[in-house]
Amino acid sequence: MAKCLKALFRGTVQGVGFRYTAGNIAKRFDVTGYVRNLPNGQVEMTAEGEEATLMEFLNAVRESSLAAYIRDVEVEWSESQGIFRDFRVAL
Repeated sequence: MAKCLKALFRGTVQGVGFRYTAGNIAKRFDVTGYVRNLPNGQVEMTAEGEEATLMEFLNAVRESSLAAYIRDVEVEWSESQGIFRDFRVAL
């Protein structure tokens, strides 16, 4: 069953290539959604796919070169809405 994962990353996560790196990591997984900077300095990543795939994707982001910049991650799960066609880096 498809799920939706919303993750809020805190730390020094803007201005370090976070969105670009997360977008490249997403290409390795069967996920759709987006990653974007928020005005409060956090980065929001919303992705849809199978739960196990989403967990692998999230862990790949956490364990990537971005790990040094991430202080905290807040994760929220919900049912997939099927509204995304691909994974995008939002401006």
